[in-house]
Amino acid sequence: MINKIKKLIRENRAFQKTQIKHLKELQWGQIYHDSIRGQEGVKDLSLNIGRWAGNYAFFYILNRVLKDNKPLNILELGLGESSKFISTYLDSYLTKSNHLIIEQDKYWASAFKTQFLLSKRSKINICPIIEKNIHEFPVKFYENLESKIEKKYDLYVVDGPHGSPRFSRYDIVSIAKEISLGHEFIIIFDDYQRQGEKDTFYELQSVFKQKGIIIHHETFFGFKDVKIITTEKYKYCCSI
Repeated sequence: MINKIKKLIRENRAFQKTQIKHLKELQWGQIYHDSIRGQEGVKDLSLNIGRWAGNYAFFYILNRVLKDNKPLNILELGLGESSKFISTYLDSYLTKSNHLIIEQDKYWASAFKTQFLLSKRSKINICPIIEKNIHEFPVKFYENLESKIEKKYDLYVVDGPHGSPRFSRYDIVSIAKEISLGHEFIIIFDDYQRQGEKDTFYELQSVFKQKGIIIHHETFFGFKDVKIITTEKYKYCCSI
């Protein structure tokens, strides 16, 4: 009997946590829609928000970062709904910006192109998935990603490759190791509710500390969590 009661309590707590996440997501949805009012192109853009794509918290942060900071060079890991959003911004507002998208699946990239016309300044590079060991854990990486990185970027959007249970999306750590002291940037890191993404964030902290790069960071909680990481210049993004 006691075990049944304990089980019911656990199930009830889990249910309540899920309901709270749903309520937070509803609130983020309203905040997001308020934030894009009057933005031609963006406000009428058809987006499939949630599930494998970014949630409303993610798109609110992305919108504010693009609108407030107007990054010139954007690197996006993972092709999807956020690619549509960024590309639309390029055509509507960021007329001098460039956008490089790294995608693991050539078939998905082909299907995507039949459904959405990217900006001429949005470019897709295909990097198949390989597996490496990080701290004795198997981790998915983009193959030969370093050969595709063309320049320093002001904004890094990390939503790919597919997640790993530990040290997920570790490519951003490899990228961070090449960032020089004095370079200003913003990183938006999706799916931060997962252990793998948390592992990678802690590795990023270590890399930046070793380089003497001061960072600021904040977590935005919705149905999924989003981490934003910035240098000193963009630290106000942690309170948007």
